[in-house]
Amino acid sequence: MARLRRWARELLILLLLVLGVTFAMDWWRAPQAPLTFDQQMLETLDGEQVSLAQLSQDKPLLVYFWASWCGVCRFTTPYVAKLVANGGNVMTVALRSGNDQQVEQWLAAKKLQLPVVNDEQGKLSAQWQIGVTPTIVVISQGKVVQSTTGWTSYWGMKLRLWWASI
Repeated sequence: MARLRRWARELLILLLLVLGVTFAMDWWRAPQAPLTFDQQMLETLDGEQVSLAQLSQDKPLLVYFWASWCGVCRFTTPYVAKLVANGGNVMTVALRSGNDQQVEQWLAAKKLQLPVVNDEQGKLSAQWQIGVTPTIVVISQGKVVQSTTGWTSYWGMKLRLWWASI
């Protein structure tokens, strides 16, 4: 019994350390919204003009910065597509993944349906100070309320959107 308690205590300490490092890394790598992002209009691959601030007025918006060349994104992007398919309020930004046709071809090859703003030159991502892909930003009523970098599960994204809505 004492051995089991010791293992449980060690596991709890390890879990707390991992969570602490994760939160510290998210804080350190947190993107910064440009001062005028609420006025910035972006064009999707479909030719639609969108504003991230306007998309976040009725319910929280998950903005997913990704790249076709990003290894971790290959695991996270299908979860984002599932969130979109299930009616999630999502906008994605393809960072330096080629021209519009190349991004569309990549999405088609992966059988993914996503709303995408193509950031071919990386200008939009630079304005947001995105240094890591993937990066997930949650915007609610025109304000950035959460962000994280690296792999995130489907339920992790749903939980972030739910948390931003309360």
